[in-house]
Amino acid sequence: MNQDNIKLSQLRALVAVAESGNFGEAGLQLGVSQSAVSHAIATLESELGVILFTRGRRGAHLTPVGDRILGHARQMLHLLEVMDKEANLAKGLQGGQVRVASFRSAATHLLPDIIAEFRQDYPGITVSIEEFRGAAEIEQSLREGRVDIALFCWSASVEEFDTWTLCQDEYVALLPPDAELQHSPLTWEELTSFPMIMPVDTDHCFFLIRTHLAAHKVPIQPAYKISEDSTIVSMVMRGLGATIMAQLAAEPLPPGIQVYPLPVPLMREFQVAVRKDALHPPAVYAFLDALRRSAPPEQQPNSGDRHQHPQHRPETHAIAQRNGNRNHK
Repeated sequence: MNQDNIKLSQLRALVAVAESGNFGEAGLQLGVSQSAVSHAIATLESELGVILFTRGRRGAHLTPVGDRILGHARQMLHLLEVMDKEANLAKGLQGGQVRVASFRSAATHLLPDIIAEFRQDYPGITVSIEEFRGAAEIEQSLREGRVDIALFCWSASVEEFDTWTLCQDEYVALLPPDAELQHSPLTWEELTSFPMIMPVDTDHCFFLIRTHLAAHKVPIQPAYKISEDSTIVSMVMRGLGATIMAQLAAEPLPPGIQVYPLPVPLMREFQVAVRKDALHPPAVYAFLDALRRSAPPEQQPNSGDRHQHPQHRPETHAIAQRNGNRNHK
C-alpha cells in the first residue's frame, strides 16, 4: 500500500457510503456524482488491497474488514476537523467561519439582521445557514458537528447541548379578508366557527396549538391539514378558512388578511443550542455574543401585557414596524 496515494476524499466517500448504504445517496451528501463516489471507493480498495463493500440490489454493505477500516477513517477525519479548529483558534477573530442550523422562521426573520450587524464587527468571518424542517434533523446536524450553533423553536432536552432562550414568538389567529366578527375581542367559539386550516399532525407547532386548545377545553376538527406555512396563508387569503399560526411563520402576510390575538395567549420560544463538549473557535463565541445582544431585555411577557395586541409586545414589535398599517385588529 502506498499511503501517499490515499486521499481524504476517498475516506469521506467511505464514511458517506457506509452511513447511507448506497453510492447515489453518498454522492448527494458529498455533492459529487455517483460515479465519482464509485471511483473513489474502487481506488481506495485497490490501494488497500481489500474489499470494503459488497454491492447488490439492496445497496452497499461493509465487509468485516471494511467495518474496521471505517472506524479508523472516522478517526482521521475527526482529527482533521480538530486541526482545522485549532488553526481557527490561532487565527483568532480575523477569519474563520460560523455554521448555523435553523428553521425557516428564524433564518428568514431573525438571523439576517443579526448577521448584518455581526459582519460590521467581524467582516472576515463567514456565516453559513442551513435550514431544516424538523427537530430531529437540526439536533442531528449539531450532534454530528456539521454545524456549530442550532436554533430551535422547541425545547431541546438533550443533555449534551447547552441551550438558552433567544426570544419569543406569539401565535395569532389569521382570518380571511371578508370575515366579519360578532364579538370583540375574538373568542374561541367564533374562531373555531370557521373551517380550520392547520399544520399536519407531525408538525411541532400543531402539537403546541392542540395542547393549548385542549388545556382551555376548545374542541378543534381541522378541515384541512397542510405542511407548508405559505400554503396555509394563501388558503386563508382565498377565504377557505382560518388558522392559528406563529406570527413569524406567517410573514410575509398578504394585504387584507386579518390578524387577531388569541383569546388566551400562546408563545413559542426560540432556543439557541451548542454542544457542551465542542471545541469552539473564537468566531463561534463572537456570534453567540451577537445572538445574546439581540435578545430582548424581557423575554417573558409581563402579566399586565397579556391582553395587549401583539404589535405592542416586545417580541413582535419589530414585525409590527415592518407591517406599517396592515389590518391588525
